Amino acid sequence: MNVLIIEDEIKTGKELRRLIEGLDDTITVLGVLTSVKSAIAWFESHPPPDLIFSDIQLGDGLSFEVFRQVSLNGPVIFCTAFDEYAIQAFEANSIDYLLKPVDEAKLGQSLEKYKKLKVFFEKRPFEGTVDPRSGSSMRGLTGIDMERLAGQFDSTYKRTILVYLRDQIVPVKTADITYIHAANGLVSLVTRPNHPYACQYTMDQMEAMLDPRQFYRANRQFIINREAIQNVQHYFNRRLCIVTSCPTPERIIISKVKATEFLQWMEW
Repeated sequence: MNVLIIEDEIKTGKELRRLIEGLDDTITVLGVLTSVKSAIAWFESHPPPDLIFSDIQLGDGLSFEVFRQVSLNGPVIFCTAFDEYAIQAFEANSIDYLLKPVDEAKLGQSLEKYKKLKVFFEKRPFEGTVDPRSGSSMRGLTGIDMERLAGQFDSTYKRTILVYLRDQIVPVKTADITYIHAANGLVSLVTRPNHPYACQYTMDQMEAMLDPRQFYRANRQFIINREAIQNVQHYFNRRLCIVTSCPTPERIIISKVKATEFLQWMEW
């Protein structure tokens, strides 16, 4: 399996390479590219890799420019310190979105997701295209196949999270979580009907565990379940305020920088 890394921080690029090669010794890292310009030049003179790991903010622009200028059908895993590009990332063949510093366990999960999707599409190729290995026409995806594909995505996200309540371990279904709140160094899961549970995970860890189709990281304090959103109101300085169907300890504010992304997510 050939992998390419696009990362402008040399130390980070080396560390990501070390982690990838340590997780799977069958992977060959073809190189670490450090700019939009060098990445475009590389793709113009090399066959595409099986998988790309890419930072988003590079020294000479956003890596999305690479994928706009070069025709690529392969999957991309974005590794970035910023969470505001998630929607754009999924429009650029992204199969996962990792926040820096990249955790080895989450990186391993991302590689497993890629392998599952690869196996799935090798077994169930798309209709109307030709298999380059056999020259035969490929089959289409049925409704059952699509459900199976959705299951491949869902398998990387938690359906149940264990929380500790005095001397008990309580399983909380993620579907029952209305929002997650961080305050004074503590993270709480709040379930219907307004039942809080203390959580041992950080907000970043919780965000990585939850399906981004269902949960949105509104700001540093809140992750919100779309089912809990009643409406969205305009707020000061082009920000947005989320009105929920349950009480929250403070207003849930979306910054003007994330406002467009949030509204796109609402329509997802």
